[in-house]
Amino acid sequence: MGVKIPPLVADLCAEADVKIGGDRPWDIHINNERTFARVIGDGSLGFGETYMDEWWDCEAMDDMLSRLLSVEADIRILRHLNFANLLFILQSTFTNMQSVRRAYQVGEQHYDIGNDVFAAMLDPRMIYSCGYWEYANSLAKAQDDKLHMICQKLELTSGEHLLDIGCGWGGLAAFAAENYGVEVTGITISREQKAIAEQKCANLPVDIQLTDYRSLVDTYERAFDKIVSVGMFEHVGPKNYTAYFDVVKQLLKPEGLFLLHTIGKLPPETSTNRWINKYIFPNGHIPTTTELVKHLGNHLRIEDWHNFGHDYDLTLQAWRKNFNGAWPFLAEKYGQRFGRMMQFYLAASMAYFRAGNGALWQLVMTPIDRQRIYRSVRLQPS
Repeated sequence: MGVKIPPLVADLCAEADVKIGGDRPWDIHINNERTFARVIGDGSLGFGETYMDEWWDCEAMDDMLSRLLSVEADIRILRHLNFANLLFILQSTFTNMQSVRRAYQVGEQHYDIGNDVFAAMLDPRMIYSCGYWEYANSLAKAQDDKLHMICQKLELTSGEHLLDIGCGWGGLAAFAAENYGVEVTGITISREQKAIAEQKCANLPVDIQLTDYRSLVDTYERAFDKIVSVGMFEHVGPKNYTAYFDVVKQLLKPEGLFLLHTIGKLPPETSTNRWINKYIFPNGHIPTTTELVKHLGNHLRIEDWHNFGHDYDLTLQAWRKNFNGAWPFLAEKYGQRFGRMMQFYLAASMAYFRAGNGALWQLVMTPIDRQRIYRSVRLQPS
């Protein structure tokens, strides 16, 4: 007896050229027929959790998810979601999910899961953001090129003081101090990241602090020549954007530069992915162009806006290759369900960029009254 496929699922899969039980790499194989009810009722949360529970499999999951996103399956299924999902959408819309009280949750839940996982998956500098692949043929080169481009866009010069908001494991802080002769203050909300960052930055003019960005104003007003934030803005949330840019403005010297590196959301706009919110980045929100411009207000002036979102697919592919290579050594510690969680996370993220739903933006901003002219920079081949 064959698998009974609900009409909604059959229609979406047909449009995406994905077959249930087919023999192509991107076709889905159902191990538990309850999968359909979970996906229709719980959307992305049900799809991800049923994969984690081994209710379905797919050899080329990134291709399959990209095909479904290309026909807006994630949007079209929203009208069928259950009350819990509707409640989550309302909560995300009307509640400040990134308040100071909640700020440390993502550090504790995701970035503190284990340094060994990230050390195995990422490049040697442990840079957990999109690389720049125009001239690169390896993950390490793509990340080094990205770091050089950031430092060049910021016009870093020896002796300046750089603030790194969301410094991660200290890769950018160490790179800027070593290669551009700057003093760096880095902040993170993850204890595990702070410990590694301090090791990476030992004997360098780098200070790593476990703190929220909102706590800096009283101590560091107008203290920084340059400010950078890479892969952190996704945790700020739209209800805090105005306050965030106000903090940057207060911390930056009048002739300073600020570089924001963030994932961006392209139309059609959708609510926060509930599976990602539960398992990967709690309380996260990917900004839109409208949100950024609206909340910048009179705080800062945009000098340059650079998009290279297509490079995130390549970065994620490299991370998955590294993770798969290390998994035999990590499996006993973390277990099969965690491994499938990571596989779904990486594949879904690849699909998000491959389908054209996501962008990767680098914005260079200056104080409104800055006198010096800024000239846009792009990396040149070395």
